[in-house]
Amino acid sequence: MTALTLAREGDLDRLLPMVAARRAEADAGPAPDPAAAAETARAALLPLLEGSPHGAVYLVGPARAPIGYVVLSFGWSVAAGGLTARIEEMHIRRAVRGRGIGSEVLGSLPRALGAAGLCAIEVETGREDARARALFTRQRFAPREDRITLRRALRG
Repeated sequence: MTALTLAREGDLDRLLPMVAARRAEADAGPAPDPAAAAETARAALLPLLEGSPHGAVYLVGPARAPIGYVVLSFGWSVAAGGLTARIEEMHIRRAVRGRGIGSEVLGSLPRALGAAGLCAIEVETGREDARARALFTRQRFAPREDRITLRRALRG
């Protein structure tokens, strides 16, 4: 079983290179300024690592040498019946993918979060990302065909 460890402030330097690797894999457009991207990631992650109630970051694998991470944000849903979590980012290092680690992580999260009182976990994938959709579907995440996510950016 792959360990999930709640990340803390001291884990930031282990997280940032993985966040950069995930961004590099996901971005098809021009590369953003690496220093600016690192600062944005640092600003987004630090409050969670310091214990913000709005989300959490879990390290995947050994805490001292993680092989991935999961970032969750928390919210409230009347429709779901209370506290919910959203998987904002999930990353497993390329060298260890295909070994079932993502499935283990997605199997562990519902048990851990359900025990903490959460009612639902949500995740968003790209429409063309068949591999991610297949992974989440195998772990009993069901698409909500009746919903479309709309977003209004308030910054940048």
